[in-house]
Amino acid sequence: METMTERYPDNTHTALGRETPGRTLLGSAVLTAEVFQSAVLVNTPFSHIAHAASEPPAIELHNVVKVYRTPAGDFPALKGLTTDFSAGEFITIVGKSGSGKSTLVNVITGVDDLTSGEIWVDGTPVHALTENEMALWRGHTIGIVYQSFELLPQLSLLDNVLLPMDLCGLYRGRQSIARAKDLLAQVGLEEHMQKIPSRISGGQKQRVAIARALANDPPIIVADEPTGNLDSATADEIYALFTELVRGGKTILMVTHDKTLARRSTRTLTLQDGKLVSDITGGLN
Repeated sequence: METMTERYPDNTHTALGRETPGRTLLGSAVLTAEVFQSAVLVNTPFSHIAHAASEPPAIELHNVVKVYRTPAGDFPALKGLTTDFSAGEFITIVGKSGSGKSTLVNVITGVDDLTSGEIWVDGTPVHALTENEMALWRGHTIGIVYQSFELLPQLSLLDNVLLPMDLCGLYRGRQSIARAKDLLAQVGLEEHMQKIPSRISGGQKQRVAIARALANDPPIIVADEPTGNLDSATADEIYALFTELVRGGKTILMVTHDKTLARRSTRTLTLQDGKLVSDITGGLN
């Protein structure tokens, strides 16, 4: 079976035609593709960037409504949500099953269409994008971490991390391979990168999923119950990785049922029956 590392030549040149050394990701984030060159993130302390009044919101929701049409009738999952999130925040979204948590992150990432309302992410009207525009925008802007990992079982851990680069046209031969290896090293999996997912533990799979979400250096990470299938000790390790990413300038939205983890974020939103009933700031500093 042909792997991604075999499929591509060792081309170290960027789209601008010049060679760029590999960069790390969990500290200051430096972008490796032409489309990202204007979005360099600096390693600013969290307290200086969260809720910064001088900065426009990273994500804005205006009267967001999502209604699912079913044979049994219409089901309103989101009922007119309006809020915004600043760059560098670590937001947890909590609520009972069916409250609209997953639907909220799905409409922010463009996985689900809105019924009405508007969503803006870094000035982009997500609600107005075509399907093709949405796919390209999502690959460049948002990294998604799933509860069930969603790794391709036939690919090595290294190739799983390389895959988003390929799909977005950002694969750059040896440069991208070096970046993927560095990401896996930063999540503690440098000795396992040639293994397939079935040969590692659940906690290790989630670490690979985080590395994959970071492959294209997106400014926003969205995680839907990322610790739901993990024991408490492993969940705490995953949370620590997210905290480090926030301190490096990432914006993180995480759906969780774990109230202990939620209390350690910078901001917690509580949903109930598709409505925002609580918005509490505090925690990480």
